[in-house]
Amino acid sequence: MRVLGLSGSPRLGGNSDTLLHEAIRGAKDKGAETHVIYLSDLDIGHCPACDDCFYTGECRYRDDMDEVISQMEKADRIIVSSPIHFMGVSSQLKVMIDRCQSLWARKYKLKTPPLGDDRERKGMFVAAGGMKNGDVFEGARATMRAFFAVLNVKYTYELLISGVDNLGAIQTQSDTLKKAYELGQMLAEK
Repeated sequence: MRVLGLSGSPRLGGNSDTLLHEAIRGAKDKGAETHVIYLSDLDIGHCPACDDCFYTGECRYRDDMDEVISQMEKADRIIVSSPIHFMGVSSQLKVMIDRCQSLWARKYKLKTPPLGDDRERKGMFVAAGGMKNGDVFEGARATMRAFFAVLNVKYTYELLISGVDNLGAIQTQSDTLKKAYELGQMLAEK
């Protein structure tokens, strides 16, 4: 079992990043091989909407997105984390998602598996937001559902925590950290 974590946080050690690491720790303790990618450390350009991928299933631009796709193709499970920015995912995560247009093209234009094979993959979305508004996660949730659907990854779990904004605020919520760990363990089960 290979579990990939995609950290969409621009603030390493921030609240959503901490939740991701607890989930990854849970998966690892369940015996999974784990790998985390910090999108803020990568050079990923914006999708130029050139539509070249409609014919090849590949993006014509070569940058760090090549490694992200390679890691997603190897993964059995994908955990994505993001802080909530203006009721959506972070810009780092959104750029990566937009660059998955080539995977959309594989699935819908070329009728091939977007991640190279048809094995069952599962995904989880972890997010933290400062607002306590009840619908603060709706935009991000819709984006993540679409992202996982394009990849043929079953949206299996989510952990969406509001009212945490300051760096380290999530550390005071031991029940939430425990829940992230447990969800990571559950995700890593076959």
